[in-house]
Amino acid sequence: MNGRGNDITIKEAIEKMLDVYKLRRKFDETSLIAAWPQLMGNAIANRTKQLYIRDKKLFVKVESSVIKHELLLMRSQIIGRMNEHVGQVVVEELVVL
Repeated sequence: MNGRGNDITIKEAIEKMLDVYKLRRKFDETSLIAAWPQLMGNAIANRTKQLYIRDKKLFVKVESSVIKHELLLMRSQIIGRMNEHVGQVVVEELVVL
């Protein structure tokens, strides 16, 4: 016997805990907010004033009308990139403020 019969990794235990306590969506949302600079690059991240997710909508407030326009043009790619990052659909809509 190798002693790993019922053992699971810490990652597996945390995943299971997130699902059991219904924390998965909040965890994924927080993870996406934290990953915004990595996913979008510093040029956009540095001009982002506010960022939050509510009811599967990603709200992004930016200071520049040029960046705002760019985000609107890239809307579907941004949503795809965000959901791909967490491995499931967390964002269905992008609202640029």
